[in-house]
Amino acid sequence: MDTEGIRLFVKAADMLNISAAGRQLGLAPAVASARLAKLENQVGADLLHRSTRKVSLSLEGAEFLPFAREILAQEDAALAALGHGSPEVRGTLRFAASSSFAQLFIAPILPEFLDRYPGVNLELNLSDTQINLIEGGFDLALRNYAIEDSSLRARKLADDTRILCASPEYLARHGTPLVPEDLEQHQLLLFMKGTARNLLARDGKPAGMFPPPGARKRVGCDDGASMRIATKAGVGISVNSIWSVHGEIREGSLVQVLPDYEIEDKSAIWLVYPKSNVLTAKVRVFIDFLLEKIGNPPLWER
Repeated sequence: MDTEGIRLFVKAADMLNISAAGRQLGLAPAVASARLAKLENQVGADLLHRSTRKVSLSLEGAEFLPFAREILAQEDAALAALGHGSPEVRGTLRFAASSSFAQLFIAPILPEFLDRYPGVNLELNLSDTQINLIEGGFDLALRNYAIEDSSLRARKLADDTRILCASPEYLARHGTPLVPEDLEQHQLLLFMKGTARNLLARDGKPAGMFPPPGARKRVGCDDGASMRIATKAGVGISVNSIWSVHGEIREGSLVQVLPDYEIEDKSAIWLVYPKSNVLTAKVRVFIDFLLEKIGNPPLWER
């Protein structure tokens, strides 16, 4: 299969413009169109819909796109392994992460990474809404849950311990829960797509749930930073990752609720990438950089 044709297809799919994609690769419009037509004949499907007004991905093109990206990544990695091309790490790294985590721990260290690897460009998709890594064409993603997808590989970055917390002002107005059953009388902030979690006593036995059955959800939210800010403002009790609230806990603007009970959760913070025999240099150096800067123990536990 013609990898240059695949490279043109990926460019055209990203830009939705065949002529512009061809120009970026040094091809005349007629040559670019012919090369794409040749690729479509090879795969036996129309990958792009063309009209006089626009270009769009076909259903087959959308299905082929993540594999096309992987083919190009494998080619680049293979050539690098054989010593072809510049020894400098180059390329555009497409990275997806939780906006909350990225604001606190990734965005501040990007200047150092870019200085260290001037040949690498970053495309960041920062959202607390989970996206499909392969369908989205991402090289790497940060995820804070248990990894079950067999098409992915993962490197653990850190534990993701969760705690219940509230502001001192809220607890002064509404009282401090002493046992899990007391949560039924409180205002709760919850992730809209979150699931209930067991609360475990010191002996490891289940002692309740968060949220408790029948509890009133006052606020539903899909953004971790907004959850933290609303909790700090006194809206109610919420469950948060320690990395998200460690600064507020230390300064006293948030207080851990029910500290004698542990939230049962198998989550950890993972760096996830598509399953592949070869890890590209741009992905490897970014993973190594994040492991170095987050550290062990991680920043929020020091």
